[in-house]
Amino acid sequence: MRLVTCLYENKERVGALTEEGVVFLPYPDMNTLIETLSPAALALTSTAKPVPLEDVQLLAPIPRPRQDVLCLGMNYRDHAKEAATYDAEAFTKEKPIAVYFSKRVSRAGDPDGEIPRYEGLVERLDYEAELAVIIGKTAKNVKAEEAGEYVFGYTVLNDVSARDLQTGHKQWYFGKSLDGFTPMGPCILTADETAFPPTLDISCAVNGEERQRSNTSLLVHGIPEVIQELSAGMTLLPGTIIATGTPAGVGMGRTPPEFLKQGDVVECTVQHIGSLRSTVG
Repeated sequence: MRLVTCLYENKERVGALTEEGVVFLPYPDMNTLIETLSPAALALTSTAKPVPLEDVQLLAPIPRPRQDVLCLGMNYRDHAKEAATYDAEAFTKEKPIAVYFSKRVSRAGDPDGEIPRYEGLVERLDYEAELAVIIGKTAKNVKAEEAGEYVFGYTVLNDVSARDLQTGHKQWYFGKSLDGFTPMGPCILTADETAFPPTLDISCAVNGEERQRSNTSLLVHGIPEVIQELSAGMTLLPGTIIATGTPAGVGMGRTPPEFLKQGDVVECTVQHIGSLRSTVG
């Protein structure tokens, strides 16, 4: 099932995508749906009349995450190599362990939305296509072999990054967390729709030129390992979003580096989920 948050008749609604459009579900928001989804509500997808997709405006599937988005840095080997080439001091990993950071998100960016440029503050604006994992129930001390039971679904996330702030401050929080730096969508693919852990093609294009292409099977630290490690020390609530990292091909990894400029169109795609399109404002 593919679940969406959308705007319909000036009201935010959640629903399921069908071939005919969107079937609205009786939940006030996606966080509530994730926490309390029932078989009776799912049955509506086969009986209710769908609204044509062209009559709704898709929003980020989880517009207002309950917690900061948890992120993995340099979780594809090819991206770790290009990052170290760009700035060895900022990006070299001394040990083969996962690198975690977080993105503050007051409001996630919508599909077909705008990435703010922040002229005068940001000079090196970059893109990162990522598969995001959405936790479906409270996770604490979860074993890797049980991790799949805690995954609600997956979506596409663009980990927009201000490289000058990221490297200049010697930590990543500010350069990753500016308003509008977390576009997400277009939908949530529920976990039952793909194998666990998922092996999905992932790509990114800028102005129609493919820049990134890989597969989530190439993650250095896989989803079961990540859920086990994080839940050993923190409680992951329903709706928690984990961004699993980006493959090679980001702007800072090009020769010479090539950062986003006003008017650029970034399209991040994950197999079976869809494409997340954003325009730099």
